[in-house]
Amino acid sequence: MKAGFLPKLLITPSALLVLVCVYGYIMFTVYLSFTASTLMPQYDWVGTANYARLMGLENWSVALSNLWVFASLYIVIAMALGLTLAILIDQKVRAESGLRSVFLYPMALSFIVTGTAWKWLLDPGVGLEHTMQTLGWSNFTFGWIKDSEMAIYCVVIAAVWQTTGFVMAMFLAGLRGVDSEQINAARLDGAKSWQIYQRIIIPQLGPVFISAFVILAHMAIKSYDLVIALTNGGPGRSTWLPSVFMYQYTFTRNEMAVGAASSVLMLIAIGVVVLPYLYGEMRKVKNG
Repeated sequence: MKAGFLPKLLITPSALLVLVCVYGYIMFTVYLSFTASTLMPQYDWVGTANYARLMGLENWSVALSNLWVFASLYIVIAMALGLTLAILIDQKVRAESGLRSVFLYPMALSFIVTGTAWKWLLDPGVGLEHTMQTLGWSNFTFGWIKDSEMAIYCVVIAAVWQTTGFVMAMFLAGLRGVDSEQINAARLDGAKSWQIYQRIIIPQLGPVFISAFVILAHMAIKSYDLVIALTNGGPGRSTWLPSVFMYQYTFTRNEMAVGAASSVLMLIAIGVVVLPYLYGEMRKVKNG
């Protein structure tokens, strides 16, 4: 028996499962998006008719609009807060390990748990509004989760809370990797701390910014469980995202082909974000 045979034998079942259950079903979904499938898969070829219909649906337009608001705010705020926290912790504060654990803890929770907890907190009847009014601030109101214009921002708040600590850890690792000799030289030249961060440290965090953006962007595109647990897509369809649209049309409205078409577009969007990053990383490894 050759030395490399046993490892290949051990990894083959896992590789086959991934090939069939991941890439196989991806290709099957792509195929369904070009068929007349409704409640159950059908194999009558209709070409791009489902994509044309998808683009004309108001619900899809609403989902895309909500995704734009959610993703842009989520990515910008999470990265800004993560960088700020990383800079503060990088000042060699006391109990640094404890603070890191506190900020990272939300990432250990599932999005279902996060959505449920924030749903209770933001519910006017039992959450923040009720608590503040009980404490004597009778005019305090915070009913965003019940407001169709503001509910999407509740999703942003919960998502930012969930992932900011993870982004902080990424930036903190980047800060610890900055060349200390450049920083010491700048201090000897009389540069202030904010100038050092602005002109030396932050420009060297470019790869971390890109990595954080890619991770947050793909999480925003595929977000589903957080929305369902927090608002269930409501009020009305005010917090529908493409993932919610896909589920509704595939499993609730019995339009499997349209749902498949929406999932294919989501896959393409994630690919547009992730593949250039992976290609760049592979080139770095190849070039040493």
